[in-house]
Amino acid sequence: MTVLVTGSRGRVGSALVRTLHERNFDVRAGSASPDKLAFPTGVETVSLRLDDPSGHAVALDGVSAVFLYCEPAGIDAFIEQAEAGGVEHVVVMSADAVLRPGAEHDPIARGHLLVERALAESSLTTTPLNCGALASNALPWAWSLRARGAVALPYPDSYADPVDERDVAEAAFAVLTDPARRGRSYHLTGPEALSFAEQVRVIAAAVGRDIPIERVPPEVWRANKPDFMPGDIADALLTLWAASTEPVPLTHDVEHLVGRPARSFTEWAACHVDTFRAWPQPGRRSS
Repeated sequence: MTVLVTGSRGRVGSALVRTLHERNFDVRAGSASPDKLAFPTGVETVSLRLDDPSGHAVALDGVSAVFLYCEPAGIDAFIEQAEAGGVEHVVVMSADAVLRPGAEHDPIARGHLLVERALAESSLTTTPLNCGALASNALPWAWSLRARGAVALPYPDSYADPVDERDVAEAAFAVLTDPARRGRSYHLTGPEALSFAEQVRVIAAAVGRDIPIERVPPEVWRANKPDFMPGDIADALLTLWAASTEPVPLTHDVEHLVGRPARSFTEWAACHVDTFRAWPQPGRRSS
């Protein structure tokens, strides 16, 4: 079979493309910027924007299974072309926000829910992967370290369930390649619930240097949010973090799918030491 992987420049998508290729599956890597992809010889690349139906037919030609990022814009057209092209199975990378009460009114969940529901109403066999907080969500803390000499957090004691993006990719591989796993949903979490402060300490241990935490007012964090983050998403995150004062529930779905325990946040941090290693010394201003 040929598998189309959407969002192939992303951490999960790129890892999945490599895994499929290494295990001798035909894989087509879709990206809005295919010229920026760097995969081994033998991996087919194709221009694909999920919100632009003009490229859907070419991307889906001859494809029997799809790994799909949740992009609600254009989802109906994508599904129509997938059905017409003979796609049998779609694995959709969704969020566990859709599992929480009031998901219809949650900006974080809304887009994922729209995609899941559109797929559920189609003729395609669909397998949602409802992911907890990706461990890579910690990567922007490196920017804070370089700019401020500390990790700035509005709610350092808020809990999450960091799941390694490599585990998400391996879970996706498992459901894409094993028909017995299709058609059900999986809730992917890391193996431990950690507060943001605990995650910072894990990174500090990997780096071998104390990492200061600066507690900032929520409105200050909101005013300095990343430019790419919509305001309603920022507000929803602040609400979620404020409420997450207890360890979040965990699952064993990663272990069930990949045949080993989920990677710990300690393992993730050890792989990203260089990202967090360099920041200004106390008393020195960053350039």
